[in-house]
Amino acid sequence: MARVVQKYGGTSVGTPDRIRAVARRLIARKALGDDVVAVVSAMGHVTDELVELASAVCTDPPDREMDMLLSTGEQVSIALLAMAIHAEGEDAVSFTGPQVGIVTDPVHGKAKIQEVRGDRILEALGQGRIVIVAGFQGVTPDGQITTLGRGGSDTTAVAVAAGIDAAVCEIYTDVDGVYTADPRLVPAARKLDAIGYEAMLEMAASGAGVLQLRSVEFARNHGVVIHCRSSFNDSPGTIVREADATMEQAIISGVTHDTSEAKLTIRDVPDRPGVAALVFTRMAEANVNVDMIIQNVSEDGRTDISFTAPKTDLVRARKAAQDVVTELEARTWSVDEGVAKISLVGAGMKTHPGVAAQMFSTLADAGVNIDMISTSSIRISCVIEAEKVGTAVRALHTSFGLDDDAVTAEVSPGAGEGAGK
Repeated sequence: MARVVQKYGGTSVGTPDRIRAVARRLIARKALGDDVVAVVSAMGHVTDELVELASAVCTDPPDREMDMLLSTGEQVSIALLAMAIHAEGEDAVSFTGPQVGIVTDPVHGKAKIQEVRGDRILEALGQGRIVIVAGFQGVTPDGQITTLGRGGSDTTAVAVAAGIDAAVCEIYTDVDGVYTADPRLVPAARKLDAIGYEAMLEMAASGAGVLQLRSVEFARNHGVVIHCRSSFNDSPGTIVREADATMEQAIISGVTHDTSEAKLTIRDVPDRPGVAALVFTRMAEANVNVDMIIQNVSEDGRTDISFTAPKTDLVRARKAAQDVVTELEARTWSVDEGVAKISLVGAGMKTHPGVAAQMFSTLADAGVNIDMISTSSIRISCVIEAEKVGTAVRALHTSFGLDDDAVTAEVSPGAGEGAGK
């Protein structure tokens, strides 16, 4: 017998029929002898509808009240799922995030989990119940309701798994696992059998929407094994765990893209020590998540600083940029929302030179211009025109041999350096 946490996204519980299907899946898992906890998102597009509702009554709703509103979506889902389980003759109990002690910091809209008090969950499991927990939400130490941001239910599930020492956290979505690229853009994209935390972190950070970045960070920090799989079939998905010799050995694990960011440029700032620090201190104070940064060569003692940030942060970023222009007596600032970020991710980059050259040559041959470049030890990212993202991703996927089935296969220890390429 094992403790298992299963997370179901909005699509998986989007209709009464799908809720009943999830209920039957949970009951079947319990029948195998496991203690089962489900973490559930809001149904379908409920969160988007709540955001639109807020916009209809207030052009700039307070963050605290938005959290109060958005947290209601998950409460509908958990109650309905518990009812569906009861209708099947099994016992279940639903809890909100605050009720099970998911304690967060006080940042409304994208709070971070600080603690999970699993006592209430363990008590209910000990009573033979299936436990249903609302994803995406928590509570501050002083009792304020918070939400974790888009995809926050993934983080809730992993945190709950860590808090109750679960054997695995199964993330059920509308896809079969983690792919080498978005199958909607690349028909030849292949599902990975397993991937290490490090590579999955880079893929999540650079646009792979299967798992939320913070959920992977939490899993790595607490040693939680994630199984990402489809809620619509019983096929094995992708295991996310500490990398070892049995994982695929391709130089590149995947090509990701992200169209959710914009590029901001502050023009003609003084080129002197402390200026960049001030710019990004102001962005941090405005709670803007800065991603890629580039500073142009100085001319006549002045320069341009460009960076990318989520479009969801643009209201705060614009105000902070104007404050910076005034404070530094810069010339102006601008925003370009027509950009996309594409990335190559793979642990094999560490030991294989020439990856960047091949990437840039491939993009050039495809007629794709590069605006910004950022790298880590296992990732290369470029900012390009958003309208070229499909062309770029498909070209890179083919160029690096990811169309081949072999890239997804696990290899046995000692299978040879070229295995899985």
